Amino acid sequence: MDTAAAEWTSVGDTRARRGCGRLLGAWLAGLLLAGVGVAVGFRVADSDGLTPVPQLLAFLPWLLVPTGVGLLLSLFARWWTGLVGAVVLLGLLAWYIEPYGKIGDPDGTAVASFRVLTSNVEFGHATEALVATVRREKPDIVFVQECEHTCDATLREALGTDYPHRAAQIADGSKGSVVLSRFPLTSAAPVPGTMAMPGAVADVRGHAVRLQLAHPMPPLPGRTDLWRRELRELRDFAADTDTDRTPLVLAGDFNASQDHAAFRRILDTGLHDAARLTGHDRTPSWPARTTPTFGVQIDHVLLSPHFSTRTTRFLTLPGTDHRALLADVTLHQPG
Repeated sequence: MDTAAAEWTSVGDTRARRGCGRLLGAWLAGLLLAGVGVAVGFRVADSDGLTPVPQLLAFLPWLLVPTGVGLLLSLFARWWTGLVGAVVLLGLLAWYIEPYGKIGDPDGTAVASFRVLTSNVEFGHATEALVATVRREKPDIVFVQECEHTCDATLREALGTDYPHRAAQIADGSKGSVVLSRFPLTSAAPVPGTMAMPGAVADVRGHAVRLQLAHPMPPLPGRTDLWRRELRELRDFAADTDTDRTPLVLAGDFNASQDHAAFRRILDTGLHDAARLTGHDRTPSWPARTTPTFGVQIDHVLLSPHFSTRTTRFLTLPGTDHRALLADVTLHQPG
């Protein structure tokens, strides 16, 4: 009798441990799937929500990982509701990972080709690396974010001869920005923002091209309203620009990806993302220290429909947490 009782006790203990393990697995799966579900829900609703949703949406493709873990835990726990939910979330993530927006080839004759480079030099720390990159790659227009006074002085001394034209708003820390150009520039009103976003009109071999640097505030916890407002300023600028007549290049560190509703509103004005045009819409640009293994694309070159893009490349510059983006574009003249 004692032996039989001991065996029943052992079986009961094993079943209890399995039951506890499955319950714990179900709880963990529920937490993972709930977190992902909140972010995906706002993506479905075409909204960025409040902290931490904008931060999660920035890494939307990577949400496949916790969703997959949640699916496995649900399977282990035999939690069929969680299993179904995980499959639904995986399907939605796969859908929204696809590139956003419509694209098409520009009409008209190609009239000018040139090269654009945008780089966030992180408080000027990567200025020397940027100078070396510019000398090697020879872009025609350079958009530089987080260029403070030392950065500006270095660029003037090292590149002033090759890039005699500039539109700049220089300030301390992350607030300064500059546009360097081989082409003649005329002044244009900047887009208002906490960090400088200068603009200009370039004479590209006899064709006027509006240039605008983008550098809105990042979506820091508690400051997402400011981030959203400054992206809206860029959206309003793009919408107010007569891109049917004036070609536009809008480039810089947008602190937003295609998974943010506020950035998609900018694309909805009719602009095309150069990286997407060349099949690099998911190539990460930040944080540079973990790319390309892990990261998100928040540095963009956006173009009005007058442009086609031949190539884009993301370049690693020592000293900054952003990768630079180089784009070879061609301007077309309708008719």
